[in-house]
Amino acid sequence: MAAGAPPIPPQIDPDADRTTDRILRIFCRFVSAGYVLYLLLLVPNIVAGAGVTAPWWTPTALMLVFVPGITLGALTFHREPSHRSAAGVRATAAACALGYLAAAALWVPAWTGALIDSPQGMWFSQFNGLASLAAVIAWRARWAFVHLVVAAVTVQVINHAVRAPDVNGALLPEIAWSLAFCLLPISAGVMAMRTGRVLDATRQRTYAAAASAAATEARAVERGRIDALTHDGVMATMLSAARQDMSPVLAAQARTTLTKLDALAHAGDLSPDIGVTEVLAGIRSAVAEVDDALDPDVALDPDASVEPDSKAARYPRDAVRTLGAAAAEALRNVHRHAGTCTVVVSIRVGPDALSVVVADDGAGFDTDAVPGDRFGVAVSILGRVRAQSGCAAQVRSRRAAGTRVTLEWRRP
Repeated sequence: MAAGAPPIPPQIDPDADRTTDRILRIFCRFVSAGYVLYLLLLVPNIVAGAGVTAPWWTPTALMLVFVPGITLGALTFHREPSHRSAAGVRATAAACALGYLAAAALWVPAWTGALIDSPQGMWFSQFNGLASLAAVIAWRARWAFVHLVVAAVTVQVINHAVRAPDVNGALLPEIAWSLAFCLLPISAGVMAMRTGRVLDATRQRTYAAAASAAATEARAVERGRIDALTHDGVMATMLSAARQDMSPVLAAQARTTLTKLDALAHAGDLSPDIGVTEVLAGIRSAVAEVDDALDPDVALDPDASVEPDSKAARYPRDAVRTLGAAAAEALRNVHRHAGTCTVVVSIRVGPDALSVVVADDGAGFDTDAVPGDRFGVAVSILGRVRAQSGCAAQVRSRRAAGTRVTLEWRRP
């Protein structure tokens, strides 16, 4: 980028704007905070439990239970494409749920037969619902409820076996209480995740409807252009010919109208591929429609400036139009929302790739706070570009740190 260009703000993946992703991040941090809190509060119980088990069990159980639980929250702060981060989060949540059951299962061969003189029993019995909340993140709802039942029954049976008779209680009421106590938060978690998926589906349908409306409007504009040419050219020429004899002015008007009609008729016959010169001209023209004082910074790969007949120097016309239109929309957003700022447009042309970057150092924005009914970025930029074969779009922004929109095409 040219000297004086705005700094590059941190990346915000537009996909992370999905409601499900937001709920997932909040949910994971809540569960992870629970693991940290229980680890701190249950130190005396952990020490007591170590006295009735083989030496290897306590460190093994702590690793199986708490390491995945604490890691779960840490993963939500990692910025990467949402489909990758969600897969990692769900795998870690599954490790939380299974690690808890594994620790409980390993307790059986590790138990020495000694008893605990405390009504609390083993330390891991105090938060079996937390592991089942992790199961809500990892699996379908029915498996999360199965996990809850298995975990509650297992740990209460273990407690009943390890507690001294004078502090022990009835087994079935304790199992029922454990299930009832955990059932409400587990159900709330399941409903929250389902609500997020429903909202995401509704948003996608809304975006699709907005894109369809934009296509309808584009067709209306094209019809208007044809109607205007018909009225201003064809009908005006015919009317003039009916009212007056042939004249040089009328002949020139007729030739101009025929030229425009011919261009309109053969608009679909244009070559699907264009050269470097046309690429730069098309993108510059799109930028100039919004801000004719802005001179894009151009970087041209030497391998791209070859003979016009070379395949490496040809680029799909539709992709170039798409990048230009999206860049123009990004510039309009700068003028509408960024305030007084410096804006730079950069064009990079390589033998197998094109990129257009629109960067400003203006007000910026938080994509997580954008209302669901605002389609400027989602439809006019991201949706438009991603619908075009070979094209990709990315938005980076932060409040008071500007915005950077990157639009790319790569040769298959």
